[in-house]
Amino acid sequence: MTDSLPPASLSGLRILDLSRILAGPTATQLLADLGADVIKVERPGVGDDTRSWGPPFVPRADGADSDLSAYFLSANRNKRSIAIDLTTAEGGALVKRLVAVSDVVVENYKPGDLDRRGLGYDDVRKIKPDIVWCAISGFGQTGPYADRTGYDFLVQAMGGLMSITGDSDAAGGRPVKVGVGVADVMCGMYATVGILAALRHRDRTGEGQYIDLALYDSQVAWLINAATNHLVSGRTPGRIGNRHPNIAPYQTFGTADGEIAIAVGNDVQFGRFCAAIGLAELADDERFRRNRDRVANIDALDDVLTAALRADTAETWERRLVAAEIPAGRVATIDQVVNHPHTLARDMVVEMSGSDGRPLRLLGNPLKMSATPVRFDRPPPHLGEHSEEIQVELSRLETGDGSER
Repeated sequence: MTDSLPPASLSGLRILDLSRILAGPTATQLLADLGADVIKVERPGVGDDTRSWGPPFVPRADGADSDLSAYFLSANRNKRSIAIDLTTAEGGALVKRLVAVSDVVVENYKPGDLDRRGLGYDDVRKIKPDIVWCAISGFGQTGPYADRTGYDFLVQAMGGLMSITGDSDAAGGRPVKVGVGVADVMCGMYATVGILAALRHRDRTGEGQYIDLALYDSQVAWLINAATNHLVSGRTPGRIGNRHPNIAPYQTFGTADGEIAIAVGNDVQFGRFCAAIGLAELADDERFRRNRDRVANIDALDDVLTAALRADTAETWERRLVAAEIPAGRVATIDQVVNHPHTLARDMVVEMSGSDGRPLRLLGNPLKMSATPVRFDRPPPHLGEHSEEIQVELSRLETGDGSER
């Protein structure tokens, strides 16, 4: 524990986490990093689905795989785990007792599942009227697809992202997913914002509320300029690889030994870029003088720049372009990123002590807060690791023997 740190931003909040996989756990991990007490409810003997999503797994002392997959580790730091069978009367009663001492419930059951068990929002708000309830589902609580199960991969396809990700048909490409579960992660970010906004409303008025959040909706929302381009122009965007639909040059290029990303954001930068690669005259070419011209003539521009950049290494071009104040950088692999001096200087890889005392390396939290820094107090829990601790604490709270928080 890091008791020398000041109180965290969300210290005093208790969150009952009935979610699993990635969207909900991403939200509750972020809230836990900010100081909330997150109690993760898991199925006895099975736990969160992602506990089995491997390899790799953290090994036990005897070398066998533990219930801590790398996937599970990515979204369950700073939480306590309690194993409860929600299909039993005893399990349902225990969940209701936990709701009574919580501020927020996060769940991602299919619409109607918890209602059928007497554990839905209308049931629990009779116990805790000011509860903030965040229901995360694939397609929302209403609409023609409300009863369909949604996963990140499916939503990337159905929500339009795959249609603009990958090389074009002309280049032999196919629709592809993003390399991580970005639809889930972004849904988790929206969930976090919604929960904090609802807590602000509760603190002001004493009124709780229900948040209906769909993976599909959040995916559609963060199509951002791609969808807005269509809404304005009527044209349907397609796949263009690493090119940008509205800016040029803003893509990757092959060099003598690897790929480099170059992001020229305006015409002044383009002039400096051309000089830095030894093609100063290119900035005066009427085909490329303005950004709109470069976008219209992207194939011709691509041919010229590709030929020029093949003449030297990615490292050399990065050094020259950065010196000319052009945003540029080599395409890095994951191992290069997590061991990079800048990554380490920004505390984006943190070391925690696992429950067995052995070191555990995890990704850090990007929030750098001056007064209430994020905390890394608890490693991701084993299934049911805190069941007894939580029930003892719950009994104390119910009898008034101890602080509620």
